[in-house]
Amino acid sequence: MSVSHSNAFIFLGPELGKKQDSVDSIKKKHPNADVSVFYSGETSAGAIADTLQNKNLFAETRIIIIKNAEQIKKKDEIELLVSCIKNLETDTVLIILSDENKINSSLENAVPDSNKKVFYELFEQDKIDWVRSFFSREGYSIDKDGIAVILELVENNTAALRQECTRLISFINETSPQKPEEKKVKPEDIEKWLSHNREESSFTLFSRIASGDMSKALESMAVMLTSKESAQGILAGLVWCFRKLGDYLTLQRQNTGEVNSFELRKIGISSLTAKNDYLLAAKRYNIDDVEACLVLTAEYDLLLRSPVAALENILMDRYILALFKIAAARITANA
Repeated sequence: MSVSHSNAFIFLGPELGKKQDSVDSIKKKHPNADVSVFYSGETSAGAIADTLQNKNLFAETRIIIIKNAEQIKKKDEIELLVSCIKNLETDTVLIILSDENKINSSLENAVPDSNKKVFYELFEQDKIDWVRSFFSREGYSIDKDGIAVILELVENNTAALRQECTRLISFINETSPQKPEEKKVKPEDIEKWLSHNREESSFTLFSRIASGDMSKALESMAVMLTSKESAQGILAGLVWCFRKLGDYLTLQRQNTGEVNSFELRKIGISSLTAKNDYLLAAKRYNIDDVEACLVLTAEYDLLLRSPVAALENILMDRYILALFKIAAARITANA
């Protein structure tokens, strides 16, 4: 069979919703494909290569998805996967994913430019337009105050926005059904929904971390796990918060410590609560600490996927303690 690497795709960046839309679009073109998903760091490059090179006798088309591709760094692993990409069978589709904006250049260069895309975080106006359009398609109107509440409390990607806005509509329909001509999402509806459904979240947990309240942070984590929140979903929310903290610290450095509200809005920090959280967090973590926290989060994400992992609640407690240890080391160094 002839070979091609035009069936290889690389989708990068933190905008999870649009990135997933692109993956889904490829899947729709191959409705009967056998789909395999691998996580770099959890599955070796050799095992992934074996799957790419061995044919599936029971499916006409295969889709192989590699997630967390930023963790593919070893020279031999990169060379092996590049070889697989260049010799990809025409009945095999390879999709390489990462939440980072870049992965190893050799991997990127092995894929045609037309098959590569970076999905960046939405700008503030884009988020506002997305939320307004979402509710409009569902037959609801929503004012700017309602949109502001949602954007303050939901991660900055369309996957999280779609999930939470869908939940909000379901909640409104169940608790306070409205006539078709009066269907409106009000700030008080959002507050009721949040108190009903989101007493604790990655964002309230980050507030505890920012203020240095370890006992409250552990309590917040326990509440979420008890209410069946996904541990990996919690970690994803904290990744977003720590990346935002990195943006905040960069602004501080560029402005010698003073950051005005206009600049904060440009990086998605507008509410008084959020401003206070990042101001407090910036006193406990510097840029290097943020990177250490992101690396730590990625490590625990992999641990949670391990079949031999300790109990989830034990792992997450250890994770919280490790975050506070990073802050403590910095505070001690500056004392």
